[in-house]
Amino acid sequence: MLLILLRWGLLAAALLFVAYLYPAVQVASFGAALIAALVLGLFNAVVRPILVLLTLPVTLVTLGLFLFVINALLFYFAGYMLAGLTVPSFTAALIGSLIYSVLGLVIDAALQQLFGRR
Repeated sequence: MLLILLRWGLLAAALLFVAYLYPAVQVASFGAALIAALVLGLFNAVVRPILVLLTLPVTLVTLGLFLFVINALLFYFAGYMLAGLTVPSFTAALIGSLIYSVLGLVIDAALQQLFGRR
């Protein structure tokens, strides 16, 4: 449970870092980043697999590049739903989701290195 809370906090900090690196994406506060990280996690766990399955032919034709579009759509939709996260355009969502995904990979690798697999 502690590992999940730590990952959630680090992903919220990563979302703040995305807003720092790319000013088009704006996050109001750390609390808003926590809520946004939770919503993005829920989207990635529930909605993303359905979208990936529905768009499988397009994903295969584009050799997987359409997955970036799906990530950007989820990031954009989270910005649309939440008051504390502002994502003004699809381009901003695409760049923001790319940075957020890379930071998420770094966080997951670091946590795996620190705590190991269970």
